[in-house]
Amino acid sequence: MSRQGILLLNLGTPDSDSVADVRRYLREFLSDPRVIDLPAAARWALLNFIILPFRPQKSAAAYSKVWTERGSPLLFHTEDLAVALQALLGPEVSVKVAMRYGSPTIAAALDAFAEEGIERIVALPLFPQYASASTGSAAEALMVEAGKRWTVPDLHVLGAFYDHPAFIDAVAQVSVDSLSDVDHVVLSFHGLPVRHCTRTDISGQLCSQRADCCDELVAANQHCYRAQCMATARALLTRLDIAADKATVCFQSRLGRTPWIEPYTDHVLKELATAGVKRIAVLEPSFTADCLETLEEIGIRGRADFLAAGGEQLVLAPCVNASAVWVAALADLLRERVPGLPAAVAAPAISVVPQATTAPETADADEMSEAHEMGEAHETAGAAHRGASTQGASSASPAAG
Repeated sequence: MSRQGILLLNLGTPDSDSVADVRRYLREFLSDPRVIDLPAAARWALLNFIILPFRPQKSAAAYSKVWTERGSPLLFHTEDLAVALQALLGPEVSVKVAMRYGSPTIAAALDAFAEEGIERIVALPLFPQYASASTGSAAEALMVEAGKRWTVPDLHVLGAFYDHPAFIDAVAQVSVDSLSDVDHVVLSFHGLPVRHCTRTDISGQLCSQRADCCDELVAANQHCYRAQCMATARALLTRLDIAADKATVCFQSRLGRTPWIEPYTDHVLKELATAGVKRIAVLEPSFTADCLETLEEIGIRGRADFLAAGGEQLVLAPCVNASAVWVAALADLLRERVPGLPAAVAAPAISVVPQATTAPETADADEMSEAHEMGEAHETAGAAHRGASTQGASSASPAAG
């Protein structure tokens, strides 16, 4: 079999934490009709008159809190993952990274594959649960870009892996050290407007029609983002041997006035503290790489909210990032779904600069005040997911920035 290409797709991130780069990124990201699902004219007006004149400055301030010497955590964790996966699979495959928005671009990845003579490309969107605003958008953009070429490559897009045993085991292994000496575990997933879920229910009889609509996966909700998140949560709690009454599933990053899937993470954190829960661990199973949503939204603002409401400690578990266990799990997942992939040729090891996944227990009061003032202005711009909305409009993308 000829050499194959593996394309790891993530959401995207600005080129830097400067206001200009954040504005450029937000313009591309929020112009996507799968993210802001409004008529084109209304989306353009919302973006140019409401969002872009004000949001870039606030989002850039948020990015500056998580930016490192290596740049965006989302980008370098994804690049590290590709390097380690390449080393594990060997020269019979070519592993590359592309972002749905920003750089490195999908076009650049396809050009690089073509230069290497690779005609069969397997793309894996790095979003465990399916959402139109993340997986759907990335798959559409890849197909459109591939279709521009005179010789269209043999292209395959792999689907969600929300309950794949290899993914569940990897999340459990990287999280377990964060679970000692805590009273409660919070599983926080990126949020979405409710209508993004109901649109996946082709029966029209299940999604949001009853309280237990996500308690099990059936034909009607098999593509529902919330139902897949709940399946991930059930699998993780079983794998970690955590009792249901010691854990809460919730959804973060909501924005705007339209209904988003519940319960809301910011509400849950305050309610737990008010109820007397002192020490919690937060897992983020809808993110495969630490990013703005994990490090700033939960690691800084979420911690501040929990402590202010009476909590004593919030431990943020790392995402799977480029951990050896995730590299090995991803290779197993790919071999299962992609015919002809080679067996491992090297141990999944990579030398990287460690990335902190928890913010300091205390922070300067002015910084905390500024973080709270960002509130809903905080941008998902990179992942998963984020919304922007006014009146009846909203945006969402379960991914990361």
